[in-house]
Formats: sequence, structure tokens, C-alpha cells
Amino acid sequence: MTEPSGRRERKKAATRQKIADTALRLFLERGYDAVGIRDVAAEADVAVTTVFAHFASKEALVFERDQDFEQRLTRAVTDRPPHEPLIAALHREVQALVQHCTAEDGAPVRRMIETSPALREYEESMGLRHAQALSAALAGDTRLARSATACRATARFTIDAYTLACRADDPGATVDEVFRMIEAAWEATAP
Repeated sequence: MTEPSGRRERKKAATRQKIADTALRLFLERGYDAVGIRDVAAEADVAVTTVFAHFASKEALVFERDQDFEQRLTRAVTDRPPHEPLIAALHREVQALVQHCTAEDGAPVRRMIETSPALREYEESMGLRHAQALSAALAGDTRLARSATACRATARFTIDAYTLACRADDPGATVDEVFRMIEAAWEATAP
């Protein structure tokens, strides 16, 4: 996440982080369904409106790094060095994201998501949004010269690689396996 530059932005970012940290702690202690927005606001010592100023929904509190995730994937496309192959850049970024999601401290959060229909549904809709953003980044890269269909499919498979790996017994091997398939499909679409 980029560091906010001004005092006001730093205070807003600190408040947002405090709310997210408080919510996650409460969700893990009491259970996601047992905690309401009012509970989070009271524990974080902010108004309910402040919570909603930073997060659109209760589910968004769990996925507070959502924008960072999307930016990291799109930057893997747009900011990669000219000599770096696209699929290698995406593979490396997804592998790093998976390592974060499967770290020891991430296991309780992953279990909470898996046991909550609301969180699973939110995660699915997030994945679709991320795939759209990634597809747009792929389509906008003039070095790639691929069809819109190839860009959309590659973006969706990239998001699916992350999702499958976060749930796998061997996350790293899962990412590697899926990316071998993504690379083969990407190469097959070359003009």
C-alpha cells in the first residue's frame, strides 16, 4: 500500500487501518456473524458513519487490502520491464500474493471466509472485478497484441489460480501448475 503524503491522508489511513484491524480481531474472537458494524465502531472508538466512510460493507472489512491486490496484479502487467514476459510477471505476483494469504497468521482468516456464505460470495464478486481490471490492463498493453477474449480468459484464469492456491494443500505447486496451463493458452493465442 502506498504511504499517504499529507497529514490528513495519514490520519485517514490510520483510522481506516484501526477499523480494519479491530474488525478482524472481533470477527476472529467472536465469529463473523456475531459481530455487527456497531460493535466494530464502538471497539474502534469511531462513529458507525466513520466505518462506512472507509468501508462499503461489513464484508469489505475482511478484505481491506482488496484495492492493493487489484493494483498489484494490474501493475504486474503495466509496470513490468520491457524484456519480461507477461505470464512470468503475473506468475511471480500471484505466487507472492498466495504466500501472503497462506501465511500462518492468514489461516484463521481463510477458515472464516470459507465458513461464511456472505464472505465467499463477496470474495467471488471481488474476483470478477479484479479479473475485469486485469483484463483491461492486458488489453491496454500494446506489446501484447491479443484478442479481447484472450485477455479476459487470461485475467480470469489468473484470479482463479490465486483462489485455487489459497485453498490448496500445496499452494506454490498449485500456482505453478495453473500458470503452466495459462502460459500454454496464452502462447496458443499469439498472432
